[in-house]
Amino acid sequence: MSLHSQLCPNLLQAFAPPPDDGRPTTSTGTPSLDGLLAGHAGLPMGKILLIEENGTTDFAGALLRYYAAEGVVQEQKIHVVGVPEQWGRSLPGLIGTAESLDEKRSDKRKDERMKIAWRYERLGEFGAGIAGARDAPTSTGNPDTAVKQQNAFCHAFDLTKRLAHPSITNMSFIPLVPSRDSPFTSILKQLQSSIASAGPSTIHRIVIPSLLNPTMYPPNACQPQYVLQFLHSLKAFMNAHAARITAMITVPLSLFPRSSGLIRWIELLSDGVIELCPFPHSADALATSGAATTQEEPPQGMLKTHRLPVLHERGGGSDQNIGQDWAFNLSRRRFEIKPFSLPPAEGDKEAQDAQTSSGMPKKADLEF
Repeated sequence: MSLHSQLCPNLLQAFAPPPDDGRPTTSTGTPSLDGLLAGHAGLPMGKILLIEENGTTDFAGALLRYYAAEGVVQEQKIHVVGVPEQWGRSLPGLIGTAESLDEKRSDKRKDERMKIAWRYERLGEFGAGIAGARDAPTSTGNPDTAVKQQNAFCHAFDLTKRLAHPSITNMSFIPLVPSRDSPFTSILKQLQSSIASAGPSTIHRIVIPSLLNPTMYPPNACQPQYVLQFLHSLKAFMNAHAARITAMITVPLSLFPRSSGLIRWIELLSDGVIELCPFPHSADALATSGAATTQEEPPQGMLKTHRLPVLHERGGGSDQNIGQDWAFNLSRRRFEIKPFSLPPAEGDKEAQDAQTSSGMPKKADLEF
């Protein structure tokens, strides 16, 4: 029996086969992050995504909230480790589907686009194929269409609002119990008990914010024999239930740098690893110059992809996004990842005159 036939009908819309193979994926709640994950158009089931962040900002925490909010809207079971229930009350509010929000943004920028053939309009746009393949149906009076809109693959959220959904009561918060031995033993037992007691068609999301943060975890939590054993056990448990569990973990690199062996081992035990490098205040001019147009929000930092999920030994996930320059921007309604490139230096009259003499058209000649 196939995996899709084992799932409940109301959960089928939460999954979609990736372009590379037919294995199911689930949305992270961030459309641009879905498109970055090795071409899978989402986080593959049974995989762990590790998000590292430099500095004292909390952009990774916003990604976790999008991830948890998407799971709540999809009526999945959310397990949050190490934080109180107040964290769950700060999830962003739902404002619709991600596809409908993209359509509204594209309508606003329609007058600024070049008038070219429709088939080339979105050529090369990051994540365009994913959004185009999963466009939400137009609003009609048909109740079946309304159900499809409600069960969209990815939704749009507003950080200034608070999520109000009946399934938010299904969130479970696993506290850290002080112990002389490993503090992760009780966490793993509660996870195993909660997932085993749920039905076979229930989809689970494991959220672990700020792993090893000393303000949350006891001092002995950062000992390798404890944290690495926990991640080994978590990965083995997820492999045993690979069809219905995903996990997202954040780590503060300002406290545990990547040069340490502990973080490198944690990366090896994770299926996907991305790093957020926010711009300092002194780089505001650089961030502003990284915007493609004056209408776009300037990037707030760089995003590095160290590892992307690969489903099996024959591939199932490309690494073409590794090594490329990505930037991210967190606005009120979305966390957006886009390619980063520097514009030509302004004020270089010699280069401009050389381009003019070589027959290259001026910028004013190219504008419509």
